[in-house]
Amino acid sequence: MLLENVKLALTGLLANKMRTFLTMLGIIIGIASVIAIMTVGDAMNKSVMGQMGDMGVNNISAYVMQKMTEDFDYSEDAYIREMKDKDYFSEDMINDLSEHFSDRIEGIALKKSAGEIKAEDGKKYANITLEGVNAAAIKQSKIKLIAGRSFSQNEQQEARKVIIVSDRYVNNMLQGDAKAALGKAVEVVIDNKYYDYTIVGVYEYSESSVGGMSAGKNQKDIRTFAYLPLQTALIQMREKQLYDEMEVVAKTGADQGALALDIQQYLNNKYYKDNDTYEAYAYSMKEEIKSMESMLNTQTYAFAAIGAISLLVGGIGVMNIMIVSITERTREIGTRKALGATNGYIRLQFITEAVVVCFIGGILGVIVGQIFGIMASKMMGYSGSASIGGIIFCVLFSMAFGVFFGYYPANKAAKLNPIEALRYE
Repeated sequence: MLLENVKLALTGLLANKMRTFLTMLGIIIGIASVIAIMTVGDAMNKSVMGQMGDMGVNNISAYVMQKMTEDFDYSEDAYIREMKDKDYFSEDMINDLSEHFSDRIEGIALKKSAGEIKAEDGKKYANITLEGVNAAAIKQSKIKLIAGRSFSQNEQQEARKVIIVSDRYVNNMLQGDAKAALGKAVEVVIDNKYYDYTIVGVYEYSESSVGGMSAGKNQKDIRTFAYLPLQTALIQMREKQLYDEMEVVAKTGADQGALALDIQQYLNNKYYKDNDTYEAYAYSMKEEIKSMESMLNTQTYAFAAIGAISLLVGGIGVMNIMIVSITERTREIGTRKALGATNGYIRLQFITEAVVVCFIGGILGVIVGQIFGIMASKMMGYSGSASIGGIIFCVLFSMAFGVFFGYYPANKAAKLNPIEALRYE
C-alpha cells in the first residue's frame, strides 16, 4: 500500500511540475540555509581549533596572579602591592618543578620579550619583535626551519648573539635567499644602544602561526618574531632570571587537567603558601580548546536553528498546496471512497504525498546547501562540510514536516462524505 501511495504521489507531482517546484522551494531554501550554516560553522571551527592547536594542545599555562580572598576590594582604587623578586617564578623554582614532574612533562617553555624594532639598511626595512626563548620554547612554537638550525646548548648558556629570523625578514632585507642569509648580521638599535646578531636559522612565516602577526596592509610591514637565546635577551634587557608566566609541555598521554591542578597545588604549597598577595595558577590548553569547541558548536547550532525558521514557511506552503490539491481532487476522493477506500487509506495517501514533496525538497536543499556552504567556506579561506548526522537529521526533519503539515489536509480529505464528494463540481 505504501509503495502504491508513493507512485500515486509521484504521478500527481509530475502532473503539476511548476506547482510542485514552487511548493518545494520553501523546503529547499530552509534546508539549504541550515546545511550552509553548518558547513561554514564547521570550517570556522576547524580554523579556530587549528590555530589553538598550533599554540600547543599539550601545553599547560602557569602564571603568577593576585590572590582573590573574600575581603578583597575589587574597586579601581584598591591598592595592589607591586611584584617583588620573591613573587616571580625563579630559575630554581622552575628547575625544581621540572625535576618533580619529570615523568609527566617534557619541558618548560620560557620567553622574554626584548623589544619591537625596525631593522633598516638604506631603503630596506623589516619590522621584527625580538623574543628570547629557551630550547623548550623553540620546540613549543613549532616553527618550520627552511634554512640553518636552532640554537645550540652552548649558545643558550653563554648568551651568544645569534638569531633566528623569518623568511619575511630575508625577503625584505637579504633578497630572499634563505641559505645565503645564514651568517649575515642583523643590526638594530634599541634604547639608543647598538646590537648586532648573527643569523643561524631562517623559519617559514605563517599567518596562522605564532611566528608572525600583521602590522599593516603592506606585505613589507608585516611584523614577525626574531628569536634570541633566552640568556641573551635577559642580559640585553638587564633583567634577572625571573618570570611571571611559563608554558609547561606535558608528555603525550598525560592527563593535562590533572597535571595542571597538581602543578598549581605544588607551587602554591611549596613556594606561595606564605605569600601575602600572589599565588600560582595553572590551566590546561586542552581544556580550553574543548571549551572553545563546545562554544563554537553551540553557536553554529543556534544559527542553524534560526535558519530552520524558514522551514515553517515551506511547511505552510506544503499545507496550502495540499488543501488546493484536495479541493481539485474531491470527485476522485469520492470515487475512491465509493469503491471501498477507507478513511485511513485516503489519509495515508495524502500524507504520503506531502512527505514525498518534503523529502525531495530536503534532498535538493542538502545539495544546494552543500554547494553554497563549500563556496562560502572557500571564499573565507577555510574548508568545511556538514556532518553526515546533520544531513540525515535535516532530511528526516523535512519528512517530519511533511507529516505534520500534511496531516490536516489529509484528515480533511479522509472525512469527506463520498456522496457529496461525487456531486462536487
